[in-house]
Amino acid sequence: MEKIDKYLTLVMRFLMAAAMFGLLVFGTWQIFTRWVLKDPSTFTDELLRYLLIWASFIGSAYCFYKDQHLALDLVTKKANGGFKLVLNIFIEAAIIFFVVYVFVMGGAKLQGNATNYSSVMRIPFKTLYAILPLSGVFIIIARVLKYAQIFMKKNKKNGGQE
Repeated sequence: MEKIDKYLTLVMRFLMAAAMFGLLVFGTWQIFTRWVLKDPSTFTDELLRYLLIWASFIGSAYCFYKDQHLALDLVTKKANGGFKLVLNIFIEAAIIFFVVYVFVMGGAKLQGNATNYSSVMRIPFKTLYAILPLSGVFIIIARVLKYAQIFMKKNKKNGGQE
């Protein structure tokens, strides 16, 4: 379980770091060509747009993985006992349903139906849209790992074995 956790963290952090490094390098190049050379690079303009989208989706999956995502927990903080457990299960089920339906299935369908290419870089939009199912899978794995770890910790506390 810990190996999967470390590997998933490593992959997501690498993808985020690569996207952020690309944003830094190509953003600097875009500024340089626009202000110093007075001839803005159209290639980097489009690339920066795509890198920002990818960085955002991978970043959101990482936030879900580390439980640092935006959450409205006014009701769950005040709830207790069985109601809190039922509410948390409902919230997690709703998250998983949304991610599977919108990110994974919808993203795969969008990616499969995309036939157009980017105007400057001439890469297929399928490549850009691939981030939807990929980040969805990351989010689902993150939620499953989180609850598997909680279950294993509770099992250890109660004297059970892994």
